[in-house]
Amino acid sequence: MSRKNKKIKKKVFVDTRYNSRIVAKFANRMMYDGKKSISESILYSSIDLLADKLEESDKMAVFYKALDNIKPLVEVRSRRVGGATYQVPVEVREERREALAMKWIIFAARKSSGRSMKEKLSNELLNAYNSTGAAFKKKEDTHRMAEANKAFTHYRW
Repeated sequence: MSRKNKKIKKKVFVDTRYNSRIVAKFANRMMYDGKKSISESILYSSIDLLADKLEESDKMAVFYKALDNIKPLVEVRSRRVGGATYQVPVEVREERREALAMKWIIFAARKSSGRSMKEKLSNELLNAYNSTGAAFKKKEDTHRMAEANKAFTHYRW
C-alpha cells in the first residue's frame, strides 16, 4: 500500500445557469488568472451558439453528448519491466475520462486560429458532437495507441 496520504478531493459547486457540476468544472478548466466570470460567460455563450447552430432546444444534452464523444475509454501508461519500458494500455476512470475530454476540447479550441474564444469553443464542441475535429482525433490516437500495445496488457498493475 502507498505510504502517502490520500488526496482530499475539492468539492466543485454547481454552476449558476445550468445547475451542473460538469459545466462548472469545464468553466474552471478554461479559467485564466482566476477570472471565473469571464470563463463562465465564454462557456455559456458558446453553448448558446452551439445550440443555435444545431437548432436544438436542450442545450445541455448537446453539451453532454459532445463531451461523451471525446471521453477516452483506454489510455497507455509507461511501465518499466526489466530495463525495458512498455506502453501498457489501461482503462480510464470516469473522473479522468471527463477531465481528459475537457482538457482536449479546450486545448483544441485555444489552438485554432482567428475569431473569438466563444466561437472557437462552440465550433470545437460542434465538432465533438459530430465526432470530428482535433479533440476527437486526439481520442482516436489514444485508442489507436492502446490497440497497438494490446500485447502488453499483462503488465498492468
